Amino acid sequence: MRVRTLDHLPGPATDSMTLSRRDLLRQIAGYATMLALPAPVTACGRGDRGDAAEMATDTLASRILGEPPPAYPAPTVEDERRLLDWTATLRRERLVDVNDSPGEAAARVGELARGTPYEAFTLEEYTRAGGSPSRTEPLTLHLDRFDCVSLVEACLAIARVAHHDGDPTWDAFAHEMERMRYRGGTRGGDVSRLHYFSEWIDDNAQRGLVRVLGEELGGQPDTRPLRFMSSNPDAYPALAVPEVLEAIREIERSLDDHPRWVIPTERIREVEPHLRTGDILAFATAIEGLDVTHAAFAYQDAAGTLRVLHAPLSGGVVEVTRSTLPEYVAAIRSSTGILVARPLWG
Repeated sequence: MRVRTLDHLPGPATDSMTLSRRDLLRQIAGYATMLALPAPVTACGRGDRGDAAEMATDTLASRILGEPPPAYPAPTVEDERRLLDWTATLRRERLVDVNDSPGEAAARVGELARGTPYEAFTLEEYTRAGGSPSRTEPLTLHLDRFDCVSLVEACLAIARVAHHDGDPTWDAFAHEMERMRYRGGTRGGDVSRLHYFSEWIDDNAQRGLVRVLGEELGGQPDTRPLRFMSSNPDAYPALAVPEVLEAIREIERSLDDHPRWVIPTERIREVEPHLRTGDILAFATAIEGLDVTHAAFAYQDAAGTLRVLHAPLSGGVVEVTRSTLPEYVAAIRSSTGILVARPLWG
Protein backbone atom coordinates (compact mmCIF):
# COMPACT_ATOMS: atom_id res chain seq x y z
CA MET A 1 0.00 0.00 0.00
CA ARG A 2 1.22 3.51 -0.83
CA VAL A 3 -0.27 6.68 0.60
CA ARG A 4 0.23 10.38 0.29
CA THR A 5 1.77 12.20 3.22
CA LEU A 6 -0.42 14.92 4.75
CA ASP A 7 0.59 18.48 3.98
CA HIS A 8 -0.22 19.68 7.51
CA LEU A 9 2.46 17.50 9.09
CA PRO A 10 5.74 19.30 9.82
CA GLY A 11 8.76 18.64 7.68
CA PRO A 12 9.77 18.99 4.03
CA ALA A 13 7.15 19.75 1.40
CA THR A 14 5.37 16.49 0.52
CA ASP A 15 2.73 17.41 -2.05
CA SER A 16 4.46 15.46 -4.80
CA MET A 17 5.92 12.72 -2.63
CA THR A 18 4.62 9.23 -2.00
CA LEU A 19 5.74 7.03 0.86
CA SER A 20 5.42 3.38 1.65
CA ARG A 21 3.35 2.49 4.68
CA ARG A 22 6.54 1.57 6.57
CA ASP A 23 8.14 4.93 5.77
CA LEU A 24 5.00 6.76 6.83
CA LEU A 25 4.88 4.94 10.16
CA ARG A 26 8.55 5.79 10.72
CA GLN A 27 7.77 9.43 9.99
CA ILE A 28 4.79 9.41 12.33
CA ALA A 29 6.93 7.93 15.11
CA GLY A 30 9.24 10.91 14.84
CA TYR A 31 6.32 13.35 14.98
CA ALA A 32 4.88 11.60 18.04
CA THR A 33 8.14 12.13 19.87
CA MET A 34 8.27 15.78 18.80
CA LEU A 35 4.78 16.32 20.18
CA ALA A 36 6.02 15.47 23.69
CA LEU A 37 2.86 13.57 24.54
CA PRO A 38 2.32 12.99 28.27
CA ALA A 39 3.97 9.90 29.74
CA PRO A 40 2.36 7.51 32.18
CA VAL A 41 2.88 8.46 35.81
CA THR A 42 4.47 5.87 38.06
CA ALA A 43 4.46 5.41 41.81
CA CYS A 44 7.97 6.83 42.13
CA GLY A 45 7.26 9.86 39.99
CA ARG A 46 9.12 8.49 36.99
CA GLY A 47 7.75 8.54 33.47
CA ASP A 48 8.41 5.93 30.79
CA ARG A 49 7.90 7.62 27.44
CA GLY A 50 8.38 4.43 25.47
CA ASP A 51 4.87 3.01 25.81
CA ALA A 52 3.16 6.36 25.40
CA ALA A 53 5.15 7.23 22.27
CA GLU A 54 4.52 3.79 20.78
CA MET A 55 0.81 4.07 21.50
CA ALA A 56 0.79 7.56 20.02
CA THR A 57 2.41 6.24 16.85
CA ASP A 58 -0.23 3.52 16.52
CA THR A 59 -3.00 6.02 17.19
CA LEU A 60 -1.77 8.58 14.63
CA ALA A 61 -1.19 5.84 12.07
CA SER A 62 -4.71 4.53 12.62
CA ARG A 63 -6.18 7.99 12.00
CA ILE A 64 -4.13 8.63 8.87
CA LEU A 65 -4.48 5.19 7.33
CA GLY A 66 -8.10 4.69 8.35
CA GLU A 67 -7.23 1.49 10.20
CA PRO A 68 -8.31 0.42 13.69
CA PRO A 69 -5.63 0.41 16.40
CA PRO A 70 -4.05 -2.98 17.13
CA ALA A 71 -6.07 -5.24 19.44
CA TYR A 72 -3.06 -5.44 21.74
CA PRO A 73 0.69 -4.93 21.39
CA ALA A 74 3.04 -7.81 20.76
CA PRO A 75 4.62 -9.15 23.96
CA THR A 76 8.14 -8.21 24.92
CA VAL A 77 10.74 -10.94 25.30
CA GLU A 78 10.36 -10.62 29.09
CA ASP A 79 6.57 -10.87 28.88
CA GLU A 80 6.80 -14.09 26.89
CA ARG A 81 9.44 -15.53 29.19
CA ARG A 82 7.29 -14.88 32.25
CA LEU A 83 4.18 -16.33 30.63
CA LEU A 84 5.96 -19.55 29.69
CA ASP A 85 7.90 -19.90 32.96
CA TRP A 86 4.95 -19.16 35.21
CA THR A 87 2.52 -21.49 33.44
CA ALA A 88 5.18 -24.23 33.47
CA THR A 89 5.59 -23.77 37.22
CA LEU A 90 1.85 -24.09 37.86
CA ARG A 91 1.66 -27.27 35.79
CA ARG A 92 4.77 -28.77 37.34
CA GLU A 93 3.45 -28.13 40.84
CA ARG A 94 0.02 -29.48 39.80
CA LEU A 95 -1.78 -26.36 40.96
CA VAL A 96 -4.12 -26.38 37.97
CA ASP A 97 -5.24 -29.99 38.27
CA VAL A 98 -7.05 -29.80 41.60
CA ASN A 99 -9.32 -27.56 43.67
CA ASP A 100 -12.53 -25.82 42.73
CA SER A 101 -10.82 -22.45 42.48
CA PRO A 102 -7.81 -21.05 40.61
CA GLY A 103 -7.06 -18.89 43.65
CA GLU A 104 -4.10 -20.92 44.90
CA ALA A 105 -2.60 -21.05 41.41
CA ALA A 106 -3.13 -17.31 40.97
CA ALA A 107 -1.46 -16.59 44.30
CA ARG A 108 1.49 -18.76 43.23
CA VAL A 109 1.86 -16.54 40.16
CA GLY A 110 1.81 -13.57 42.52
CA GLU A 111 4.65 -15.16 44.48
CA LEU A 112 6.63 -15.55 41.26
CA ALA A 113 5.93 -11.90 40.43
CA ARG A 114 7.30 -10.56 43.72
CA GLY A 115 9.66 -7.67 43.13
CA THR A 116 7.95 -6.65 39.88
CA PRO A 117 7.51 -2.85 39.84
CA TYR A 118 4.23 -1.07 40.41
CA GLU A 119 3.18 1.30 37.64
CA ALA A 120 0.08 3.45 37.73
CA PHE A 121 -2.24 4.43 34.87
CA THR A 122 -1.09 1.78 32.38
CA LEU A 123 -4.71 1.33 31.25
CA GLU A 124 -4.90 5.03 30.39
CA GLU A 125 -1.91 4.97 27.99
CA TYR A 126 -4.15 4.89 24.92
CA THR A 127 -6.24 7.95 25.81
CA ARG A 128 -3.27 9.84 27.24
CA ALA A 129 -1.51 9.30 23.91
CA GLY A 130 -4.43 10.82 22.03
CA GLY A 131 -6.56 7.75 21.34
CA SER A 132 -10.31 8.23 21.09
CA PRO A 133 -12.17 6.86 24.15
CA SER A 134 -15.19 6.30 21.91
CA ARG A 135 -13.37 3.77 19.72
CA THR A 136 -12.52 0.21 20.70
CA GLU A 137 -9.46 0.58 22.90
CA PRO A 138 -6.38 -1.63 22.60
CA LEU A 139 -6.01 -4.28 25.27
CA THR A 140 -3.21 -3.23 27.60
CA LEU A 141 -1.10 -6.21 28.63
CA HIS A 142 2.06 -6.32 30.74
CA LEU A 143 3.76 -8.95 32.88
CA ASP A 144 6.77 -6.81 33.81
CA ARG A 145 4.81 -4.08 35.62
CA PHE A 146 1.49 -3.98 37.43
CA ASP A 147 -0.99 -1.85 39.25
CA CYS A 148 -3.14 -3.47 41.92
CA VAL A 149 -5.96 -4.56 39.59
CA SER A 150 -3.81 -5.65 36.65
CA LEU A 151 -1.84 -7.89 39.04
CA VAL A 152 -5.05 -9.64 40.13
CA GLU A 153 -6.18 -9.99 36.51
CA ALA A 154 -2.83 -11.24 35.22
CA CYS A 155 -2.38 -13.84 37.97
CA LEU A 156 -5.87 -15.23 37.35
CA ALA A 157 -5.38 -15.16 33.57
CA ILE A 158 -2.14 -17.14 33.78
CA ALA A 159 -3.74 -19.67 36.12
CA ARG A 160 -6.58 -20.22 33.64
CA VAL A 161 -4.21 -20.45 30.66
CA ALA A 162 -2.19 -23.09 32.52
CA HIS A 163 -5.41 -24.94 33.36
CA HIS A 164 -6.28 -25.41 29.69
CA ASP A 165 -4.63 -28.01 27.50
CA GLY A 166 -2.05 -26.96 24.93
CA ASP A 167 0.86 -24.59 24.84
CA PRO A 168 0.40 -21.25 26.62
CA THR A 169 0.17 -18.41 24.12
CA TRP A 170 -0.02 -14.64 24.38
CA ASP A 171 -3.35 -14.80 22.52
CA ALA A 172 -4.78 -17.14 25.18
CA PHE A 173 -3.52 -14.83 27.93
CA ALA A 174 -5.07 -11.83 26.17
CA HIS A 175 -8.41 -13.64 25.89
CA GLU A 176 -8.47 -14.34 29.62
CA MET A 177 -7.55 -10.75 30.46
CA GLU A 178 -10.18 -9.30 28.15
CA ARG A 179 -13.07 -11.35 29.48
CA MET A 180 -12.33 -10.19 33.04
CA ARG A 181 -11.61 -6.53 32.36
CA TYR A 182 -14.63 -5.56 30.25
CA ARG A 183 -18.35 -5.50 30.94
CA GLY A 184 -19.83 -8.75 29.72
CA GLY A 185 -16.37 -9.79 28.52
CA THR A 186 -16.66 -7.58 25.43
CA ARG A 187 -14.04 -4.89 24.79
CA GLY A 188 -15.24 -1.64 23.31
CA GLY A 189 -14.52 1.99 24.10
CA ASP A 190 -13.48 3.35 27.48
CA VAL A 191 -16.94 2.91 29.01
CA SER A 192 -16.87 -0.85 28.34
CA ARG A 193 -14.07 -1.23 30.88
CA LEU A 194 -15.09 -2.10 34.44
CA HIS A 195 -13.73 1.01 36.16
CA TYR A 196 -15.32 0.45 39.58
CA PHE A 197 -13.81 -2.69 41.08
CA SER A 198 -17.02 -3.62 42.86
CA GLU A 199 -18.67 -3.79 39.43
CA TRP A 200 -15.68 -5.84 38.21
CA ILE A 201 -16.51 -8.36 40.94
CA ASP A 202 -20.25 -8.42 40.20
CA ASP A 203 -19.82 -8.63 36.43
CA ASN A 204 -17.31 -11.47 36.73
CA ALA A 205 -19.66 -13.21 39.16
CA GLN A 206 -22.54 -13.04 36.68
CA ARG A 207 -20.37 -14.86 34.15
CA GLY A 208 -19.15 -17.56 36.53
CA LEU A 209 -15.60 -16.27 36.92
CA VAL A 210 -15.84 -15.48 40.66
CA ARG A 211 -18.21 -16.12 43.55
CA VAL A 212 -19.07 -13.21 45.84
CA LEU A 213 -18.59 -14.17 49.51
CA GLY A 214 -19.45 -10.95 51.32
CA GLU A 215 -23.10 -11.61 52.09
CA GLU A 216 -22.62 -15.21 53.24
CA LEU A 217 -19.77 -14.11 55.50
CA GLY A 218 -22.05 -11.62 57.23
CA GLY A 219 -21.07 -8.52 55.30
CA GLN A 220 -23.07 -5.31 55.56
CA PRO A 221 -24.61 -3.71 52.45
CA ASP A 222 -23.00 -0.47 51.28
CA THR A 223 -25.68 1.31 49.26
CA ARG A 224 -23.99 4.68 48.81
CA PRO A 225 -24.21 5.86 45.18
CA LEU A 226 -20.99 5.63 43.17
CA ARG A 227 -20.29 9.00 41.56
CA PHE A 228 -16.55 9.43 42.00
CA MET A 229 -15.62 9.34 38.31
CA SER A 230 -18.32 11.71 37.10
CA SER A 231 -17.60 14.04 40.04
CA ASN A 232 -13.87 14.14 39.20
CA PRO A 233 -13.76 14.14 35.39
CA ASP A 234 -10.42 15.96 35.25
CA ALA A 235 -8.76 12.87 36.74
CA TYR A 236 -9.82 10.71 33.76
CA PRO A 237 -8.63 11.76 30.27
CA ALA A 238 -11.50 9.92 28.56
CA LEU A 239 -14.10 12.01 30.40
CA ALA A 240 -13.06 15.12 28.49
CA VAL A 241 -15.40 13.78 25.79
CA PRO A 242 -18.97 14.80 26.79
CA GLU A 243 -20.58 11.65 25.38
CA VAL A 244 -18.20 9.45 27.37
CA LEU A 245 -18.83 11.42 30.55
CA GLU A 246 -22.58 11.00 30.13
CA ALA A 247 -22.18 7.28 29.48
CA ILE A 248 -20.18 6.93 32.70
CA ARG A 249 -22.95 8.77 34.56
CA GLU A 250 -25.48 6.29 33.20
CA ILE A 251 -23.33 3.35 34.30
CA GLU A 252 -22.96 4.85 37.77
CA ARG A 253 -26.73 5.26 38.08
CA SER A 254 -27.25 1.67 36.94
CA LEU A 255 -25.16 0.49 39.90
CA ASP A 256 -27.42 2.16 42.47
CA ASP A 257 -29.47 -1.01 42.91
CA HIS A 258 -26.42 -3.23 43.49
CA PRO A 259 -25.25 -3.07 47.12
CA ARG A 260 -21.66 -3.92 47.92
CA TRP A 261 -21.30 -6.48 50.72
CA VAL A 262 -18.59 -5.16 53.02
CA ILE A 263 -17.11 -7.15 55.89
CA PRO A 264 -16.42 -4.43 58.48
CA THR A 265 -12.83 -3.94 59.58
CA GLU A 266 -13.60 -4.99 63.14
CA ARG A 267 -15.05 -8.34 61.95
CA ILE A 268 -12.21 -9.46 59.68
CA ARG A 269 -10.56 -11.61 62.36
CA GLU A 270 -13.87 -13.38 62.84
CA VAL A 271 -14.14 -14.38 59.16
CA GLU A 272 -10.45 -15.19 58.61
CA PRO A 273 -11.00 -18.97 58.99
CA HIS A 274 -13.33 -18.85 55.99
CA LEU A 275 -10.82 -17.14 53.68
CA ARG A 276 -8.37 -18.95 51.41
CA THR A 277 -5.12 -18.10 49.72
CA GLY A 278 -6.05 -16.56 46.38
CA ASP A 279 -9.39 -15.09 47.44
CA ILE A 280 -9.80 -11.65 45.88
CA LEU A 281 -9.90 -8.77 48.34
CA ALA A 282 -11.13 -5.25 47.66
CA PHE A 283 -10.57 -2.63 50.33
CA ALA A 284 -13.74 -0.63 50.89
CA THR A 285 -13.57 3.08 51.61
CA ALA A 286 -15.65 5.85 53.15
CA ILE A 287 -14.50 8.30 50.46
CA GLU A 288 -17.61 9.90 48.98
CA GLY A 289 -18.75 8.30 45.72
CA LEU A 290 -16.07 5.61 45.72
CA ASP A 291 -16.36 1.89 46.39
CA VAL A 292 -12.81 0.64 47.02
CA THR A 293 -9.27 2.02 46.95
CA HIS A 294 -7.22 -1.14 46.43
CA ALA A 295 -7.40 -4.77 45.27
CA ALA A 296 -5.28 -7.78 46.25
CA PHE A 297 -5.21 -11.47 47.08
CA ALA A 298 -5.55 -13.08 50.48
CA TYR A 299 -2.38 -14.98 51.26
CA GLN A 300 -1.84 -17.54 54.02
CA ASP A 301 1.82 -17.95 54.88
CA ALA A 302 3.57 -21.15 56.00
CA ALA A 303 2.61 -20.46 59.62
CA GLY A 304 -1.05 -20.13 58.68
CA THR A 305 -1.17 -16.34 59.14
CA LEU A 306 -3.36 -14.47 56.67
CA ARG A 307 -1.57 -11.62 54.91
CA VAL A 308 -2.00 -9.59 51.71
CA LEU A 309 -0.36 -10.31 48.32
CA HIS A 310 -0.56 -7.19 46.20
CA ALA A 311 1.01 -4.49 44.04
CA PRO A 312 1.09 -1.53 46.42
CA LEU A 313 1.47 2.09 45.41
CA SER A 314 3.49 2.79 48.58
CA GLY A 315 5.89 -0.15 48.33
CA GLY A 316 6.63 0.15 44.65
CA VAL A 317 6.85 -3.63 43.92
CA VAL A 318 4.67 -6.74 44.15
CA GLU A 319 4.94 -8.07 47.70
CA VAL A 320 3.42 -10.03 50.55
CA THR A 321 2.73 -7.75 53.50
CA ARG A 322 4.51 -8.12 56.80
CA SER A 323 1.32 -7.07 58.56
CA THR A 324 -1.60 -9.44 58.90
CA LEU A 325 -4.77 -8.85 56.90
CA PRO A 326 -6.67 -7.26 59.84
CA GLU A 327 -3.67 -5.06 60.65
CA TYR A 328 -3.28 -4.00 57.04
CA VAL A 329 -6.95 -3.01 56.67
CA ALA A 330 -7.01 -1.18 59.99
CA ALA A 331 -4.06 0.96 58.89
CA ILE A 332 -5.76 2.21 55.69
CA ARG A 333 -7.12 5.70 56.05
CA SER A 334 -10.90 5.89 55.44
CA SER A 335 -11.12 2.09 55.26
CA THR A 336 -14.45 0.52 56.17
CA GLY A 337 -13.63 -3.15 55.56
CA ILE A 338 -13.22 -5.61 52.69
CA LEU A 339 -15.18 -7.10 49.81
CA VAL A 340 -14.32 -10.75 49.13
CA ALA A 341 -14.73 -12.89 46.01
CA ARG A 342 -13.47 -16.41 45.34
CA PRO A 343 -12.09 -17.03 41.83
CA LEU A 344 -13.65 -19.80 39.73
CA TRP A 345 -12.16 -21.51 36.70
CA GLY A 346 -14.99 -20.14 34.53
